[in-house]
Amino acid sequence: MSVKEDIRAQIKGGLENAQFPIKTPEALLAAFPAGADTTCKSGDVEITAGEAGGLLKESDFPFTSAQQVADLLVDRAGL
Repeated sequence: MSVKEDIRAQIKGGLENAQFPIKTPEALLAAFPAGADTTCKSGDVEITAGEAGGLLKESDFPFTSAQQVADLLVDRAGL
């Protein structure tokens, strides 16, 4: 599994119990198991939910699925 696929899978897993749609950055962070401190790691790449939140724009919301969140964050992080 590539780093990109691994991080995407971890984001999706972290949001498996989230209630969608998620309408705000605060609600997205709260949906992760450890909030902003939730960490995804693969090889030498490590990113927290808080750091990933800095890649989002207000216009990205609402999110309707964990897949949508994972795809956007992986793309914006340049993985």
